[in-house]
Amino acid sequence: MPISDDHRHINLPSAREDAGRAKQQLDTPQTRAPTYKLAFADPEFLLRDELRPVRVQLELLKPELELQAQGITSTIVVFGSARIHEPAQARARRQEAAAQAEAAPDDLRLRHAAAAARRAEALAHNYDRARDFARLVSQSRDENGRQRYVIVTGGGPGIMQAANEGAALAGGVSIGHNIVLPHEQAPNPFVTPELCFQFHYFSMRKMHLLTRARALVAFPGGFGTMDELFETLCLIQTGKARPLPVLLFDRAYWTKVIDFEAMVEYGMINEADLSIFSFVESAEEAWKVIEDHYAESHG
Repeated sequence: MPISDDHRHINLPSAREDAGRAKQQLDTPQTRAPTYKLAFADPEFLLRDELRPVRVQLELLKPELELQAQGITSTIVVFGSARIHEPAQARARRQEAAAQAEAAPDDLRLRHAAAAARRAEALAHNYDRARDFARLVSQSRDENGRQRYVIVTGGGPGIMQAANEGAALAGGVSIGHNIVLPHEQAPNPFVTPELCFQFHYFSMRKMHLLTRARALVAFPGGFGTMDELFETLCLIQTGKARPLPVLLFDRAYWTKVIDFEAMVEYGMINEADLSIFSFVESAEEAWKVIEDHYAESHG
């Protein structure tokens, strides 16, 4: 018989086969003992502190094998705040916060909340930008009719949802890399179900976000967005990642919260490091930067 990849022709039983056989064993004090469980089928064993390296490897492998099976090789990552809402929702939140503040003018907490809601509404246009950008990306097809790039996000609400929604509107698939958090978090409804993953380790999540990335697009955000953005900038700066377009939407926001020029003035980065990223203000502008970058690299 010729050599075959069909596991039925391998002499040794598969793990799946033995797991099934183990369930059919006699019920005795010995077989009920935790030590008798197959190691790979024993959740309590896999959750031990000493098994952390194994769990890290599993989080590396599970998404990787599925993305390989789906034939996904090129992605565009969209980062941004979970707190940026669709404009109509942001407007409703601002109106509600303003009404509460007016009803209790001496309540400093409500006044601060109303001011924050006004600022949040001012950023809400980025939801539309993220959705439009992801739609443009997902509409682009190769000569075989496949998506040239697949949108990947952290899988949550806000800007992440907008990007997954844009991909869905274009009839494309998109990836969501969720993470387990102390407070409730669920995937947004626009992530392609078979490309929706959940992580325990932030490090593995960030690795998967960047592994297939052909561009990184960051919208206004907080600590999480900064973490993801600056890790990418550092990897490119130090040569640990190949150069790729890093695009920051909403220059006014980024230049207010981060003084990049001051980093140069203090000698913490070089002037040339400012060329690692670019500011953009529209979906069309961002998409053109990406197209031009790869047209030049292939030209």
